[in-house]
Amino acid sequence: MKIFLIGFMGSGKTHWGRIWADHHGMAFTDLDALIEQAQHQTISAIFEEKGEAHFRELEAAALRSLTDTAGIIACGGGAACFHNNMPWMNEHGICVYLSASPQQLLDQVMGEREQRPLIKKLNKAELLFFIEQKLKEREPFYKQAEISLPIESLAIQSLEAYITH
Repeated sequence: MKIFLIGFMGSGKTHWGRIWADHHGMAFTDLDALIEQAQHQTISAIFEEKGEAHFRELEAAALRSLTDTAGIIACGGGAACFHNNMPWMNEHGICVYLSASPQQLLDQVMGEREQRPLIKKLNKAELLFFIEQKLKEREPFYKQAEISLPIESLAIQSLEAYITH
């Protein structure tokens, strides 16, 4: 079984993915970490040197390389929105959207701007505006997920009903 965690940056995909995988004795894969390992570069460096379009191609290829990988996969915030990744993920596993309000996301990412290429240079007001705009663009993709879980109610048992052993 394969579970894809999708949602905006700061929604807790990696954090909860590790917890849930450990709790259920499943493998955990972080798509961004997989790309960094393969490219021998950070996501930030890839964005800066080759641009977002190149990164999105790497991301789609890395995602599709997981065809035979079981477990919980944390996808980057934009992964669902490019290269027909959502239909591919829905076909190859269960998609879980970790949904959050713009304010919740702002609270989560405010201290992590340096590690996040899309928001690195934004102040608090600009960042909130950015989150609101990007969320409007991305939600139609995120909402194609089979399951939607609001981040304020996430718990270790959140995936119990969806995981078959």
